[in-house]
Amino acid sequence: MGNKQGFWEKPTQSYWIASTGDTNYPGVKENLKVDALIAGGGITGISCAYLLKKEGLKVALLEADGISKGATGHTTAKISSQHRLIYSRLIQQFGEERARQYAQANERAILEIKNIVRENNIDCDLMDRPAFVYTEKEENIQRIEEEAGAASDMGIKASFTEETGLPFPVKAALRFDGQAQFHPRKYLLALIEIIAGEGSHVFEDSKVVQVKEGPPYRVLTAEGVEITADHLIIATHYPLTGRVLPYVVRLYADRSYIIAVKAKKPLPPGMYLRAEYPGRSLRSQPFEGGELILLGGENHKTGQEVSALERYQNLVSFAEENFQVEEVPYRWSTQDYRTMDGVPFIGHYSSATPQKYVATGFGKWGMTNGTAAGLIIRDLIVKGKSPWQEVYDPMRKTFRQSIKRFFIENLNVASHFVKGKISRGEKELELEKGQGKVLNIEGKRKGAYRDEDGKLYLVDTTCTHLGCELNWNSAEKSWDCPCHGARFTYKGEVIEGPVMKPLRVKMKKNPQ
Repeated sequence: MGNKQGFWEKPTQSYWIASTGDTNYPGVKENLKVDALIAGGGITGISCAYLLKKEGLKVALLEADGISKGATGHTTAKISSQHRLIYSRLIQQFGEERARQYAQANERAILEIKNIVRENNIDCDLMDRPAFVYTEKEENIQRIEEEAGAASDMGIKASFTEETGLPFPVKAALRFDGQAQFHPRKYLLALIEIIAGEGSHVFEDSKVVQVKEGPPYRVLTAEGVEITADHLIIATHYPLTGRVLPYVVRLYADRSYIIAVKAKKPLPPGMYLRAEYPGRSLRSQPFEGGELILLGGENHKTGQEVSALERYQNLVSFAEENFQVEEVPYRWSTQDYRTMDGVPFIGHYSSATPQKYVATGFGKWGMTNGTAAGLIIRDLIVKGKSPWQEVYDPMRKTFRQSIKRFFIENLNVASHFVKGKISRGEKELELEKGQGKVLNIEGKRKGAYRDEDGKLYLVDTTCTHLGCELNWNSAEKSWDCPCHGARFTYKGEVIEGPVMKPLRVKMKKNPQ
């Protein structure tokens, strides 16, 4: 790969965000009353707002940062109902009827996106593509065959094949037809323009800090503005306020990495996912008269003490082994939440909160599940029911089925509540420019980062959510929580996750 050193010197940047520019919607400045308030400006929130406005409701969409700059702005943007080898497991875990609901919801979401693009003449690089899950191991061929049969029984155009067109040998693959890919931010920025106006509103830099239960619901922002709404939809990646305990113990954050590769030969026309770990996700994207190959994988729980730079290097090495790489102009990482049973939570927030809804836990399959969430919540509000509500019900009783996973994930979480409470880390205050680490300062655990100007930033490494100890993310230059996925800048500011308060900070301008 040419200019390797330059690649590592570049900051991480999502191609979707870099190729669309910034939005400029106002922050909420005065009290307001609407029919429905949606918190969260990713594909889920925007889909909900768009569909509800089409039904005649006046909506307000609040985003704490910029529109579609969170998980949606860092996705691989596959529009697919092929979510690894999921349907055999869903049938076993939930039964055929609910597995069919999941399949139908995601297949309908693919069609909904295509219809919206066509009806609104949206230029978003939408392309029909088959989706493949491939295996390189003999022992997984039977699993592929079983999944092809299960998905076909659910009404999906699924087939078993040994032909993928990939430039390396595979033992077998699962093929789904009727799938697609697109540029997610071009799509969503077009929808936002349709949502704003005629009594409906889009607000950026408007963080929700408190919800007064209803209905009607009264939502307070960080600026002290109050918005009243008959319906409240929480589409913030993680439930923000209220009765969150059922979500805290049934969600965990997972991080993965993506590089965008320019190669001499194009990727075959398809979307690909390796069945084995470490996962490898592949798709193409039009770029400057040619294409980029988007290569993702290397997932791990957020906040684990791993080298993010090493994860990127593993992807680069895979690309160089299998493609004639010319350049890697973009790299970025993303975070999403997973549920213990592998199915998102979409529907009523709780039995005690009528007309309040939640959508979370997409497990990196947010393009279709986020769109399905818009369809489900629209139907619950307008019709009182959805044909797919049972499988996604946030209050479903699946604890027994997922109890093993629950203990595995939460024993890992529990260790981080006490880890580092006793002083732990380097004792010397020696940091190079651009370096961060955990330091032992006067017997206390502190997070330290020295910026390119030599300024030293010290933060308390105890997460302000539930008190877990943070770890340094060298690639993103952030402090990440291994318990529930909260992330902070090196200055202690909140980036994402179930957290409202910044870290306690002390800054030294020119320390020796």
